[in-house]
Amino acid sequence: MTFLQAIILGLVQGLAEFLPISSSGHLALLQYFFGVESDGVLLFTVLLHVGTLISVFIIYWKDIVDLVIELCRTIRDLCTGKGLRINSSPTRRLGFMIIVATIPTAIIGVLFEDFFEGLYTSVLSIAIGLILTGAILLIAERAGADNKDVMDMKFRHAIFIGCMQGIAICPGVSRSGSTLFGGLIAGLKRGFAVKFAFLISIPSILGSVVLELPKALAAGMDPGLAGPVIAGVIIAAISGIVAIKTMIRVVSNKRLVGFTIYVWLVAVAVIAYVLITG
Repeated sequence: MTFLQAIILGLVQGLAEFLPISSSGHLALLQYFFGVESDGVLLFTVLLHVGTLISVFIIYWKDIVDLVIELCRTIRDLCTGKGLRINSSPTRRLGFMIIVATIPTAIIGVLFEDFFEGLYTSVLSIAIGLILTGAILLIAERAGADNKDVMDMKFRHAIFIGCMQGIAICPGVSRSGSTLFGGLIAGLKRGFAVKFAFLISIPSILGSVVLELPKALAAGMDPGLAGPVIAGVIIAAISGIVAIKTMIRVVSNKRLVGFTIYVWLVAVAVIAYVLITG
């Protein structure tokens, strides 16, 4: 893997992780066409996820600090016999909603891990995932009432959004697009739907890193790739920040159709490639 390839992969990871175009699908396609063996760069892929995680922490640092403080207060309330008091503040309720949304994602990821990994071996499956992504973005853009904030949100809404995030483990299916779709279908305010989608990405990405890291460390990596890896991670973090800010603006303006057109064009190109090459 060259410096240029690492930078391109980092750029794509950062942008596609938060823009609704599927980072997993794009990385798999790029690695396929670059001729990069996935096992050889597994650690690099894991570190790219760390780079995008840094992006979320930078953009939502205040929310994350508030959530950590509220977690400490919740523990204090439990120890003093006051109970969970889920509705005592918007921040506390948000924390519980993030936990509830993460549970179905984790269950889906664990139960269907082998199935999802098998899909990455076929570029055609990635194309199908991209087609699905485009479809849910069209539906999300035309979603009806969006008037719920965190205090109006129900646990069933969080579970639904978490299930959508679990489905997005499929290559080509956008995680941000799926969770945004879930939030808008649930009637969340657009600004809150975007924030919730990105905040629940934290445990999802962390979980992915924790699960993949032992395998990545066992696979090892050529020490000569240290420079390209560092460059790729930095680019992933920077482009992730740009993508998050872009997504906030795009969703507020109800302009998701451009992403639908893009992912469908990529899907058509991949399908045409498969048909031509046999």
